[in-house]
Amino acid sequence: MKISYNWLKQFLKTDWTPEQTSELLTDLGLEVEGLETYQSVKGGLEGVVVGTVLTCAKHPNADKLKVTTVDIGGDEPLQIVCGAPNVAAGQKVPVATIGTTLYTDEGEAWKIKKGKIRGEESHGMICAEDELGLGKSHDGILVLDDKIKTGTPVADIFDIENDYVFEIGLTPNRADAMSHLGTARDLKAGLVQKDINLELITPSVSAFRVDNRTAKIDVDVINKELAPRYCGVTITGLKVAESPAWLQHRLKAIGLSPINNIVDATNYVLHELGQPLHAFDAVKISGNKIEVKTLKAGTKFTTLDDIERELHEDDLMICDAEKPMCIAGVFGGIHSGVTENTTSIFLESAYFNPVSVRKSAKRHGLNTDASFRFERGIDPNICEYALKRAAILIQEIAGGEITSDIIDIYPNKIKDFEVRLSFENAKKLIGEEIPKETIKQILTSLDIKVNNVTETGLGLTVPAYRNDVEREADIIEEILRVYGYNNIKTTEKLNASISSTSRFEDYKIQNVVGNQLASQGFYEILSNSLTTPNYVALSEQLKEDHNITMLNPLSNDLSVLRQSLLFSGLEAISFNINRKRSDLKLFEFGKTYHGYDDKREEFKHLSVFITGNDSSENWQGTNKKTDFFLMKGIISSVLERLGISRFQESPIKNDLFAEGISLGLGKNKLVELGLVKKSVLKHFDIAQDVIYADFKWDTILDFCKHNKIKFQAISKYPEVRRDFALLLDDNVTFESIYKIAKQSEKQLLKAINLFDVYQGKNLPKGKKSYAVSFTLQDENKTLTDKQIDKIMNKLQSNFEKQLGAELR
Repeated sequence: MKISYNWLKQFLKTDWTPEQTSELLTDLGLEVEGLETYQSVKGGLEGVVVGTVLTCAKHPNADKLKVTTVDIGGDEPLQIVCGAPNVAAGQKVPVATIGTTLYTDEGEAWKIKKGKIRGEESHGMICAEDELGLGKSHDGILVLDDKIKTGTPVADIFDIENDYVFEIGLTPNRADAMSHLGTARDLKAGLVQKDINLELITPSVSAFRVDNRTAKIDVDVINKELAPRYCGVTITGLKVAESPAWLQHRLKAIGLSPINNIVDATNYVLHELGQPLHAFDAVKISGNKIEVKTLKAGTKFTTLDDIERELHEDDLMICDAEKPMCIAGVFGGIHSGVTENTTSIFLESAYFNPVSVRKSAKRHGLNTDASFRFERGIDPNICEYALKRAAILIQEIAGGEITSDIIDIYPNKIKDFEVRLSFENAKKLIGEEIPKETIKQILTSLDIKVNNVTETGLGLTVPAYRNDVEREADIIEEILRVYGYNNIKTTEKLNASISSTSRFEDYKIQNVVGNQLASQGFYEILSNSLTTPNYVALSEQLKEDHNITMLNPLSNDLSVLRQSLLFSGLEAISFNINRKRSDLKLFEFGKTYHGYDDKREEFKHLSVFITGNDSSENWQGTNKKTDFFLMKGIISSVLERLGISRFQESPIKNDLFAEGISLGLGKNKLVELGLVKKSVLKHFDIAQDVIYADFKWDTILDFCKHNKIKFQAISKYPEVRRDFALLLDDNVTFESIYKIAKQSEKQLLKAINLFDVYQGKNLPKGKKSYAVSFTLQDENKTLTDKQIDKIMNKLQSNFEKQLGAELR
């Protein structure tokens, strides 16, 4: 929410700086996330002065240019080349001097420099109104009043608005603060605690009067539950035009684009008082009648954005005698709005049921300033006041007469809340005793009426516009935020409770693995569990029928719960690659969600990604690319860290992988890893290899719980290493060698390592060479050559028999 500092000062005549005001608003719970400057003319026309054209002659080298001399009040007149057809001697003109920065309509800055134009020097620029940001005309230079003194800064002549704008991160419960009035109310209460008592100045509506009763429009609120209060008035004889500059400045400062004086007036009152208003072209209201009701499901209705929508049976509509004109509290219709030809309007001010507005806005994917306020709950008792305020403003800027009495249908008044406050409970929740008089002062400053006072507490009446303050705890929160959280002393005593938890708690194991991956250069990512339903089409293993769909999705791209963590990881990789970060190691802990006919399930996973180079470029050598085997080593180290070392490896068929393997124990799959298919990567505009590993985290946790820590003494006896260079068929894997070796010698063989692979010249076709080392050790004595030779001969014999291996 944006709040204008100048606008705020219309309610409170404060001399506090914007920075001081920001700090106090934040302390009050209206967190100021940013403070920006606003200028109605960007740059404030700094460096632009009034000049007098002394001479004006044709340019010697250009038919459409003129060479002028201009007095700007300095020691010497300036020579300026000008292309405007209307420049002439004797004129008073705006001159942008050397070094002045001007801005285009798009906000791009450009600086005035000394230069030559067709051989003639030019020491500045005589400006048109669009070049200064004062208008849109570029027909010629802007000619000023002859009476203005030469050398006067142009900023002193024109009404330039300089303002500060607060960007407030408003929490959903603070519907009362969604306006300049609401913000000013809070600010006033905060200032009272600083011993600064300022009057809250609200716009007067005493000038409102009915001029005649010639254009009455009947109103029938059929659905009173969805429209508890409905007000309206007719204004005729008005003229639709541009809004005055002051009104445009106010709207532009908070990021709104002026449209016309009628629409701008309703937007102004919306942001001033927090009451949405809507103006209907009265001529387009058939039968001179307004009906507030729901319509049959499937009824077609075209909104202001020229989109035809199908109405839901619960959508509250503002209709005339023949057709719908507006989705109540959300969006107007294209055929009933104000246009440049409008001369009479029906002005609406109402209170609609917040839940009804919220559901209608979600159903149609609409989010407007009006719906934003209605769905959070506005002040039901401000409708008539805001209507009068808007009517007076429209008369001031568009003329016209008020030609009907105010219609105010409010059969069941929304009552204020009665709340009882206990001083003892306030002390318990706040943690400190606040003086009773201070509590009463704070509540009074917040428009909360103190009905009775006892030794133990207060009887209070809370205004209806504070729909977030209905309980005693809410009252205490209000007291605390205005009193100031910073004013509550912190205790010098630290209390802690000791709890006994298992070392196999999910978060503990997750931290162990996360720390290990981070130490290996990985970054953790956190992605949204909501994703697009289109991703299931990338894999036959994912079924569209298993998607769990949101009832009210924010968009189609966030409409289902994900079935795989792969795609959210690829989104992160694509985002980084597009920003020149192509060497990535990422991991994420997250859940996948699957819907079936009779149940819904969720599973936790750890996803790991590597792509690009393993290490950054350096002087010691070329970059080494990440590959499948690097990932396999990382995954193996994670499993071993969790005490899972005797896992089996097997190839898998997965339509997301070009090639991949599965690591498991028995029939339980622990990890699937592989090279992501290029067809999948292409969907994310990724042109480099990505290796992906998916840990079945729930299964891994189960195995972790059964692992026992084993300790053994370090052997005092030496290790012995022996190497074999084995000539093998192409299809033989190292895993086969590993298994045969372990089966051949279970006691003394401690480690097996593949340290070289060779294929090519001097080897028979279809063959490869594996260089494998074997580490032997006896924990009770030193091995003899005879024992070692016996083991190595046995290994050689088994390799020859089972794998057809030959020693090289």
